[in-house]
Amino acid sequence: MIATIVGTGLIGGSLAISLKEKGVANWIIGVDQNADNLQKAQELKIIDEGATLQDAMQRSQLIILAIPVDALLQILPAVLDKAGPEHVIMDVGSTKQQILQLVAGHPNRGRFVAAHPMAGTEYSGPEAAIKNLFTQKTMVLCDVKNSDEDALEVIENMVDKLQMRLVYMNAEEHDLHTAYVSHISHITSFALALTVLEKEKEQGRIFELASGGFESTVRLAKSSPDMWVPIFKHNRHNVLDVLDEHIHQLQQMKQLLEKEDYETFYKLIQKSNKIRKILK
Repeated sequence: MIATIVGTGLIGGSLAISLKEKGVANWIIGVDQNADNLQKAQELKIIDEGATLQDAMQRSQLIILAIPVDALLQILPAVLDKAGPEHVIMDVGSTKQQILQLVAGHPNRGRFVAAHPMAGTEYSGPEAAIKNLFTQKTMVLCDVKNSDEDALEVIENMVDKLQMRLVYMNAEEHDLHTAYVSHISHITSFALALTVLEKEKEQGRIFELASGGFESTVRLAKSSPDMWVPIFKHNRHNVLDVLDEHIHQLQQMKQLLEKEDYETFYKLIQKSNKIRKILK
């Protein structure tokens, strides 16, 4: 099968590598508005060739849109306009409601499978693409009842070959849960990085003292704003909801410190330890 990857960065590039290695596709066409990214992806042999989207669609069966959500909203309708019964189109966007609302009435909606691989790193660009990024990670498929049965089967088989866990959700569920398990982690990391950079003027001291705990907490602050601002924009309602709760928890801890109520603070941390049962 010939597959086209639109967007040759971390997720698109890693998918390209895995699709070839796992035998899902035998030829990968890359499409990217960034000519440097496209050239780099070819140099790194992540893709077999670069092409325009129109040319790529004429020769591909599988088209994966691995681009920021804002760009996805612009491109997806045009891709569906050109889609035929031989095409399967999949996105990897981190938000789903606006995307699915946009194409709900499209005559070729059935050729589209809305997906979100719960995998990634804090790095971006073709150089960030790595092998086995998706192994044992979760792939969420949304509103699959609106996808054609054969198109869905192609994606389910791909997920199986990539050795990913498969979860089905509707778009509303997806956007709510990702706000709590993914989007809040990133926005908190960005805020923590800004806090430290503001308070610790001697950056050299940060590097001397920073250890594993700080690095693991703040590493997501290295993530690209090109990707994350559109995510926060399109999942604004859910992100604000989780931020309200997060700020409430921080204020509660602050008040306990101010009151020197260490017994209650102890119990609060003890309560937080229950996350061990979920994340083993």
